[in-house]
Amino acid sequence: MPVTALLSAKSSGVTTSALALTLASKRPSLLAEFDPAGGTIRAGFLHSQAGAGYGLYHLAAAERTSPEALANAFANHLWPLDEAGHRKLLPGLTDPAQAAALGRTWPALSEVMHVLAEEAEHDIFVDAGRIALEAGHLHPTLTPAPVIHQADLVLLVVRGTEQSLTLARHLIDPLRTELSEHGTGGDALGLLLIEDGPYRAHQVADALKAPVLAALPHDPGTGHYLASGGQPPRGYGHSPLLRHARTATEQLEAAASRRSIQQQYASRPANARMAGVLERLVQVRGRERG
Repeated sequence: MPVTALLSAKSSGVTTSALALTLASKRPSLLAEFDPAGGTIRAGFLHSQAGAGYGLYHLAAAERTSPEALANAFANHLWPLDEAGHRKLLPGLTDPAQAAALGRTWPALSEVMHVLAEEAEHDIFVDAGRIALEAGHLHPTLTPAPVIHQADLVLLVVRGTEQSLTLARHLIDPLRTELSEHGTGGDALGLLLIEDGPYRAHQVADALKAPVLAALPHDPGTGHYLASGGQPPRGYGHSPLLRHARTATEQLEAAASRRSIQQQYASRPANARMAGVLERLVQVRGRERG
């Protein structure tokens, strides 16, 4: 299963889109809130059910202790997004000032993502937040650059509006170059279109010179629920956003598979240091089924 990183030029619905994809997946799935500017799902969709004792910041200290400590901490800091526990969240930072502590932790967390995707067959979605560049490259503190570099797919989330396309147009080439020089290749870059505005998918692809790999409808009712929590709207499970998100997860898996075949990637060997992550998750899933 792919590791898919979502980011944007400016607020374009990255978190809501990532959450919709995670909830709509037909497979076990995980959303990692890796936005250095801070996570919003804890206070929004979860209505503060997950306290500050859970989340990304605590993994930095664990990584400095040992790989095994990181594996255990990672499993312990996942929060269930459904009753069955098949969809989980790694809550993000509660304070942007915490981002500096994660500089050396991102590569290890990237490895964890790929272990879960390849060995435990999870759909992995990373909320990477807003793009921040420094001298034409991803900012080392204001972005989770190593995670983006190693993602199977990197989706720039855009809306079909002139404003959104104008902001995104100046980022496509630097981002593609970044992925070519430091990542898995420039062809990892694609677009996730939020169908809000006059421009359709083919027009957006032409304007930004990048493929639209999936599209989600502008669904204010469901979008507000995913952003703010509370009472789900009527027909939530069959809402346009979730229905299209299910299709989008399949399209993204197909795109990642095509990339792998075209580039003849060898399977990424599982890192033995991260085996604890897989073992812990299998144990948790076994208890849930029991």
